[in-house]
Amino acid sequence: MDIPGPEPRADGGVGAVVAAGGLHHYQRQLHAEYGPVVRFQLPGAETAVSVADPVLLEATAHLDKRPERLFAFLEPLCEAGNLQVMPADEHGPWRRLLLSVLAGRPSHERHFGRFTTLVTALADDWAARAERGPVELQKDLTTLSLRMICAYALGGEVADPDSVVTAFEEVLTEHLGRLYEVPDPGADEEEERAEREERAKGAERALAFLRGTVDQVIAARRSGGPSGSRAGGSGPADRIGPADRSDLIGALVDAGERPARIRDTVMMTMLAAHHTTGVAVSWTLHLLGRHPAVADRVADELDGVLGDRTAPAYADLRRLTYLEMVLKEAMRLYTPGPYGARETTEPLTLGGYEIPAGATVFYPFWAVHMNPEHWPEPERFVPERFTPEETAKRPRPAYVPFGLGPRSCEGAALAMVEALLILAVLLKRFRFRPAPGHEVRPIERFVLWAADDIRMIVSSRT
Repeated sequence: MDIPGPEPRADGGVGAVVAAGGLHHYQRQLHAEYGPVVRFQLPGAETAVSVADPVLLEATAHLDKRPERLFAFLEPLCEAGNLQVMPADEHGPWRRLLLSVLAGRPSHERHFGRFTTLVTALADDWAARAERGPVELQKDLTTLSLRMICAYALGGEVADPDSVVTAFEEVLTEHLGRLYEVPDPGADEEEERAEREERAKGAERALAFLRGTVDQVIAARRSGGPSGSRAGGSGPADRIGPADRSDLIGALVDAGERPARIRDTVMMTMLAAHHTTGVAVSWTLHLLGRHPAVADRVADELDGVLGDRTAPAYADLRRLTYLEMVLKEAMRLYTPGPYGARETTEPLTLGGYEIPAGATVFYPFWAVHMNPEHWPEPERFVPERFTPEETAKRPRPAYVPFGLGPRSCEGAALAMVEALLILAVLLKRFRFRPAPGHEVRPIERFVLWAADDIRMIVSSRT
């Protein structure tokens, strides 16, 4: 049985994706028109099949190969091979090592105090400039999340963390910007070429600075024994031995990873965490600003758990059950990542359709999360969808903001800790209202972004 889908286009499908506003929107349109399994065109994938039914997705969860051409844009950020398309036999041990650090409570607790300091500093800044007008959520919160992941990945041994943040943003702007570069027919070709070359040189300098910074941290770990000493530590109790799994670079050094692979891992960790956390928190505050009754319930929960404290302890996060439901519902409605993608190594049958070997299978996260068969009235903001009772009624892959299977996001648990902490601190102190006259329009800029940021009025709850 032939897989349904649009007629082939001479441009390889680029025009349809652009016209829809990116893959987020295009995949939703495809599945609304053609059903749960759709064939479509996309540059870098000769046979592309998108699957929006969670039951069928479960049958693809074993796939452990990513299509190399789709992730080729990340190659300049990697020295030891593109981590996103690492072969399965090499990827497995590397993934287990990352999970032992990123998903572990010791790691989260160790960095929680530093995270809290960074979030509190942003809240103090917002309080000081609240009278000057709306804040731009995406701008400030993605910068915050990048500061947090820099502190996490590089520890406390970086002399100038602001320079690291600036350099990383320059690298991201250059390399990710190429994905969405549209030629200006009225522009001077020579000027455009000169500007591109200058941007590329700046990004190369920034990338060299970042790699040199990571090298310094690696050297510090090695000079102090198996993994050096803990960020901020000063005595014997702060030593990190081979069994410690709270320090990312230390764990990679202990595992015998070569410096280039360690640098690549730090870069990819920063890239993934920078986008997911800041964008997810921005969309959550956007929704709460439009649903004051839900915001009031979140505030009541925070008051009940924290009392007079302005920030939670790590152990408090598990008690903020309604806030977690709000965050999950926000990531369902505004899923940060556009898609997951795998490549079949042998023929696969899905829902009566035959998918050949070498095909690219897309996980259209937003389309999955808006599937009305599993999410009644999917456009509505209903945090109660994530009570334990409601969650048990759905297939597990009905909600996959961090992907599924052996290539799902290793930093999912850390991202949730960061997002809940940021929301708890901000919502304990502030109320958020939409800025009058400001339109919030979702577009795809590698993640689900707002075209002109998300501007909101911030006011003190007291």
